[in-house]
Amino acid sequence: MNKPLIGAFFAALLLGAGITPAVAAGSAQAQESATEAAPAAKALTFAGTVALSNCSGSVVRSPDSQPTDPALVLSNGHCLETGFPGPGEVLVDRPSTRTFTLLDATGNGLGTLKASKIAYGTMTDTDLSLYELTSTYEQIETGYGIKALELETAHPVAGTAITVASGYWKRTYSCDIDGFVHQLKEGRWTWKDSVRYTPECQTIGGTSGSPVIDDATGKVVAVNNTGNESGQECTDNNPCEVDENGEVTVREGINYAQQTYNMVPCIGTGNKIDLDREGCGLPKP
Repeated sequence: MNKPLIGAFFAALLLGAGITPAVAAGSAQAQESATEAAPAAKALTFAGTVALSNCSGSVVRSPDSQPTDPALVLSNGHCLETGFPGPGEVLVDRPSTRTFTLLDATGNGLGTLKASKIAYGTMTDTDLSLYELTSTYEQIETGYGIKALELETAHPVAGTAITVASGYWKRTYSCDIDGFVHQLKEGRWTWKDSVRYTPECQTIGGTSGSPVIDDATGKVVAVNNTGNESGQECTDNNPCEVDENGEVTVREGINYAQQTYNMVPCIGTGNKIDLDREGCGLPKP
């Protein structure tokens, strides 16, 4: 995984022999890599992204979200402050006081947003978390001039030009969607229909939870979550691809994301998560 940078020790305690950091907070290599300039799509900025204490994220809305609805922040399930959810574990409506630094177009911090709860979180079939904030979209736009990023409602297409925008590193990665993975296995976890990037997106630790944005539409199509670091097969920090016939492929140095279109139908009136809504594709507790 593009592992959280802070709290990895505590996550390891929670998991026993759990996943180790993809890039440790003090890693010189990570620091050096993060300072290298990466080409960014001209039309895209950091506006709407957030920095967590250990990951990246973004303020998002569905097409039906209203200005007065409590805003949502999208990140990874493995970025939750509660630690990695186990296989089959789904968190819904858990109280949270987590804070997020809201960024402007250039990546400067504008202010602090606060969660009221973990609306949803899991690492089963996908790797995502949704936090409900104490602020509405209207309050964020009025106070900071920032609009939420809109979630795409359709399955993304191979060959689409994308940008991964990391609020933690204040860095973007530009590449294309190379294709989709039937099953992506990493350690104890399995994710379905994952997005595979072309090699240009060399995401690192701390980019976990970054929105994956369609360059043409500006909409969020996925959430960045992992990559194969050293060519190992299906181990922690070294996910492998498994096709419909059970054939395993390892792609060292290639990174991945989890699609988000299938969670849009789960967002109901008032931005409340309703896993029983028609079309909702998220796992249930």
